[in-house]
Amino acid sequence: MTTNLFIERAKKYVTLSNDHDLARIKCLFADDATYHSDYFGTYHGSDAIHTMMTSFFARFPDAYWEVPEYRDNGQNGIEFAFVMTGTDVSTGEPVTRHGLERIYFTSTGLIQHIAVYKPA
Repeated sequence: MTTNLFIERAKKYVTLSNDHDLARIKCLFADDATYHSDYFGTYHGSDAIHTMMTSFFARFPDAYWEVPEYRDNGQNGIEFAFVMTGTDVSTGEPVTRHGLERIYFTSTGLIQHIAVYKPA
């Protein structure tokens, strides 16, 4: 796959995340995908990732990611800085999180791994 296709797939993932479309997000992941977030931990397998995302969107029902630019990370993937905003329903407080996300793809274009890092 080419960098442009990786960027298109990463943009689709962010768009579906902003739409909170969990069914279509799940289809983007390889069955054995992994997900690590400095904010929420590590998950193995698309079912575990889907369960985590379901819980995340229940906690932040208005979550939204701003992504100004997508870059090739040179390792079959894309990286981007983001700002996530939303309301934590457990506290009623607004939340703003900055971070760096890296998405790695299989040769067929499915998401193999996502890594989310807090800013340095």
